Amino acid sequence: MTRPAYSVFVVEDETMIRMMLAEMLEVLGHTVAAEAGHLEQAIELANRTEFDFAVLDINLGGKLSAPVAEILRSRKLPFIFSTGYGASGIPADFANVPSLQKPFTIEALGRTIHELMGDESQR
Repeated sequence: MTRPAYSVFVVEDETMIRMMLAEMLEVLGHTVAAEAGHLEQAIELANRTEFDFAVLDINLGGKLSAPVAEILRSRKLPFIFSTGYGASGIPADFANVPSLQKPFTIEALGRTIHELMGDESQR
């Protein structure tokens, strides 16, 4: 049973975590379409890059990634929040968005992606 491969936009301000996340995504069979390490770059890439879904760190150097989430919502692109702050760190407007609590495992990432994308093969 083959899993779908997706292109992913990764937004994470910590370089080592961003590299680790990109590696996890590749191990899971996905490709990284774009990476952003700060809010301004993330906003620019969210507006002009083609990808299937995004993984957004909620806190980018002390700034919330909510403007990026708004762009993704307006483009009807799904996304996952990654957070070190738990559910309380997620803006109320995005309470229904799937999230991963840092640190997370590759298994948790894979499950969350399949739930997000509605992959029937994983049920």
